[in-house]
Amino acid sequence: MADSDPNMGGGKNRCEAISWQELLAQDSRPAPAILTEESYQYRGSDPIAAERYTSEEFAKLEREKMWPHVWQFAAREEDIPEPGDYTVFENAGRSWLISRQEDGSVKAMHNVCLHRGRKLRTEDGTADKFTCPFHGFAWNKDGSFAGMPCSWDFKHLSAEKMQLPEAEVGRWGGYIFLREEPGGPTLEEYLAPIPEFFKRWRHEECTTVIWVAKEVPANWKVTAEAFMEAWHTVVTHPQLLPFTGDANAAYWTYGDNVNVNHVPFGIMSPHVDPNGKTQQWIVDEFCKYNGRSADNYDASGDPFAVSVPEGMTARAALGAAMRAGYTAQTGYDHDHATDAELLDGLVYNVFPNFAPWGGFMPNIVYRWRPGKTPDTCLMEVRILARVKKGDPMPHGVPMKLLSPDQKWTDAPELGVLGHVFEQDMDNLPYVQTGLHASKTGEVNLGDYQEIRIRQFHQTLDKYLNGELGAKA
Repeated sequence: MADSDPNMGGGKNRCEAISWQELLAQDSRPAPAILTEESYQYRGSDPIAAERYTSEEFAKLEREKMWPHVWQFAAREEDIPEPGDYTVFENAGRSWLISRQEDGSVKAMHNVCLHRGRKLRTEDGTADKFTCPFHGFAWNKDGSFAGMPCSWDFKHLSAEKMQLPEAEVGRWGGYIFLREEPGGPTLEEYLAPIPEFFKRWRHEECTTVIWVAKEVPANWKVTAEAFMEAWHTVVTHPQLLPFTGDANAAYWTYGDNVNVNHVPFGIMSPHVDPNGKTQQWIVDEFCKYNGRSADNYDASGDPFAVSVPEGMTARAALGAAMRAGYTAQTGYDHDHATDAELLDGLVYNVFPNFAPWGGFMPNIVYRWRPGKTPDTCLMEVRILARVKKGDPMPHGVPMKLLSPDQKWTDAPELGVLGHVFEQDMDNLPYVQTGLHASKTGEVNLGDYQEIRIRQFHQTLDKYLNGELGAKA
């Protein structure tokens, strides 16, 4: 594998191996334009400052100028399916009650008693009234004030003044978002073009079947950026190279808020010597190490049961098996689905910290939340699965929070994904300490494979300088 003319620059260089678009042209079904139309913009090659990941002053600017003005993924519909159900969502110094109302709508209210400041709830649950455990001030599930003991001593507090502050709420695709400060783009505008793209994949028909979280000893941006490019696979995840086109991946951006990394599976990495390797070998390696493969095959339940017919590629054989498997499992016809939509990592990011995978396979959803210091964050991994056609939507599973001493592999429901995440953890703490120790104070990015990271920081800058959000 060799790169193109190294003197081209300007984001024009690409791996000489088969491109994403060329690969999709070979798929067994015609690929939609959302997967084939390139959306790349060169955004410069200047380094970025390491202090963006390490400075408390910078984190304070994020809390003041960015977080209150962005749409934040707060919950899934299946987390609070019935009236009175609520979930506690906390991020960047705020605590919220996300509460289902009688008419099916959702409200997001500050989870803080307006008397002496105690949090009203610390765990998810069901309640028609939120009563403070300290002095008994109470609020209805819509945030209206319900009363308190010794009301004779609080004649200066009106019911209107005691209404719990609310955030804006937006809902799309089974996801519930909030925005602390009103104004700015609608949720659909903010997410564009994801709502149009995801019409094919219908996340609103899915429920959360796995949800695992762990505190990571690294900044939330450091951790998120580890999942914005695939080319670290060559060193960090070598077991994936036999079936992962790491350097064949596409990296596209859309406006300020959305980007995607299309990572092809079912083909060998350009970094693997192909001599003596068969298409069956690719499939066998995929079955061993791909975290989504275990339930994708024939009715016997044997994930190793895919045989590659003579003259067929591993990618086509895997696509055919998944196409049949998903149809049987869900009751929905997948005949139109491309191999890419059934097989590949279509990893979208929405600024600042929401990353849903596209496609028809069980979908991974990442979320990263800043910790108490710039050196920590909470990383969450949800797995969504489509509810079988005609079945009622089940309640989503609760989040499993791993202790600091536990590993991702201590969540057996993640399967081999837990091992992959642990390989990432072998890097991230040392990235964080390395940034603190940096002599140059700079981070350098690739022009193409790390374009998503550069777009992310350019958008962040727009909030910090007042171009987006509140005006300076």
